[in-house]
Amino acid sequence: MWVFVLGDLVIFSGYFIIFMVYRHQEHELFLESQQHLSLNAGVLNTLVLLASSWFVARSVQFTRVGDYSRAIRFTVFGGLCGVAFLVIKAFEWSSKIAQGHTFPSNDFFMFYYMLTGVHLFHVALGLVFLGVTYVELRNPSHRRVSMVETGATYWHMVDLLWVVIFALVYVMR
Repeated sequence: MWVFVLGDLVIFSGYFIIFMVYRHQEHELFLESQQHLSLNAGVLNTLVLLASSWFVARSVQFTRVGDYSRAIRFTVFGGLCGVAFLVIKAFEWSSKIAQGHTFPSNDFFMFYYMLTGVHLFHVALGLVFLGVTYVELRNPSHRRVSMVETGATYWHMVDLLWVVIFALVYVMR
């Protein structure tokens, strides 16, 4: 998992550097286009994912001490936050598309949809990992702390990536 996480971080770092180069070259376009994003939706998504990380971290703690019912509950809460992220992003995307801000609109929106889209894929994959963790925790003969920690490692990477995307795309002027 660590090789996968580090590989993903390297790939996303490349995306972030390319975004910054384009942002520097087309500063006014990026500033103007950024005004069409909902900072409230970005903040809400950030809070939802930070809460999900907290829930998943608590799940790991409860697993380590053998409190599996709480570990299961907190894994579910983390997953529900992930689903909430997907729903909020779907509403945000549909709003942007309805306003005519689509992938080919300009370089800013190309990066917006690419970065958030690739991240969305990672959230969906993270939900699969949390689902595997849930199944693992429900089965007394398969309760491996290492599996729960592995799923949590991936989930925290996904949340870290969002914090950087939020800062670059929504906040940085």
